[in-house]
Amino acid sequence: MTKPFDHIEQISMAKSHKKSHKNLLKELKKEKNGTVDLLFSQAHDEVFECTDCMDCGNCCRTTGPMYTQKDIERVANHLKMKPGAFIEKYLRLDEDNFFVLQVVPCPFLAEDNGCSIYEARPKACKDYPHTDMRHQKGIFDLTLKNAEVCPAVFNILEKIKATSHKK
Repeated sequence: MTKPFDHIEQISMAKSHKKSHKNLLKELKKEKNGTVDLLFSQAHDEVFECTDCMDCGNCCRTTGPMYTQKDIERVANHLKMKPGAFIEKYLRLDEDNFFVLQVVPCPFLAEDNGCSIYEARPKACKDYPHTDMRHQKGIFDLTLKNAEVCPAVFNILEKIKATSHKK
């Protein structure tokens, strides 16, 4: 049996490595965009070969995605609700005027860490943890934050750090 995921332990581990991760990202800013994207893409693929998000679910327990108008319409339709009713029941406007969940953990998170709206989930959820996207240098601040939430992001940074030291 695997050890249950401990999000407090994840935060603590990420914080203890934050300085080295910041230094890594500072060094990577000097590299070409394509080089950085390739490093992240390769590390992302390697880490997710042996990572099962269903073992964790911390992203859904601790953070809420931004909902675009398309997301709202898709999820509302999936739930057989009108978009206005969906917004009223589940969303709020944040300080940046974006629609986000009223509460976390996500109300669509199941006990087994599954998602009850998986087929219709928001784009932000589909893209999470964003480590295989292009233009990684533009989201380094987000990557540092996500390392405190997602063990895979932490492991991706550690893998890149280990690779960078071999040069």
